[in-house]
Amino acid sequence: MVLTIAAASALGAGVKGVTGMGYPLLAVPLISLVGGVEDAVVAIALPNLVANIALCWHSREGRRETRDLVRLAGFGVVGAVVGTVALVNLSDEPLLVLIAITIIGFVVQFVRHPEFRLPAAVAHRWSPATGTVIGVVQGATGISGPVVGAWFHGYRLPRDAYVFSITLLFGITGAVQIAILLAQGAMTTDRAWGALAAAVPAAIMLPLGVRVRQRLAGPAFDRVVLAVLLVSAVSLLAQVVA
Repeated sequence: MVLTIAAASALGAGVKGVTGMGYPLLAVPLISLVGGVEDAVVAIALPNLVANIALCWHSREGRRETRDLVRLAGFGVVGAVVGTVALVNLSDEPLLVLIAITIIGFVVQFVRHPEFRLPAAVAHRWSPATGTVIGVVQGATGISGPVVGAWFHGYRLPRDAYVFSITLLFGITGAVQIAILLAQGAMTTDRAWGALAAAVPAAIMLPLGVRVRQRLAGPAFDRVVLAVLLVSAVSLLAQVVA
């Protein structure tokens, strides 16, 4: 099990270093093959939080080009509380299917209309609802990346502003998730060891991913993000079927 956790964490952290997302998305389904979904979510929660803090700080020069972060983060905290409490009480399969279908629709829309972007007024109006959904998904499944990634991709932000925005939201909702998991006693000794097994390869692979990202121009970065979003949707559907 330790080797599975380490390998899944290394893969997820490498992708996250490139795109700012993808760690829980790839690691949770793989770790779930040898443990439960709740075990996987709890085990990578802390390494993922540290990764988000590191990437957010590394991309801080892009903070002046972001939008709606305060509204998204505020409502994301509320959603994270609800989602984390629901983690141990509700089935997450319907939510995962809905997310996957939504992301596939977004990718298809972008491929058909590459110039597509969310109008500023529309994005601002819907940011509270989006923030709440992001928090609920993060708390309940640990996989809010597809929602956050698709939403901010619609903003068409510059590369560093995009990574700063999504990792800030991941970090805030992830911190709330961890606090509630600790309060509920979900961080058992076995899961703590799992978190340690995930942290070491993540610390190695994350900087390598960042180096790759720094070599990607705007259109290339867009294509990588879209590819990760599409893979994420397939991964979520596979997780439900499995």
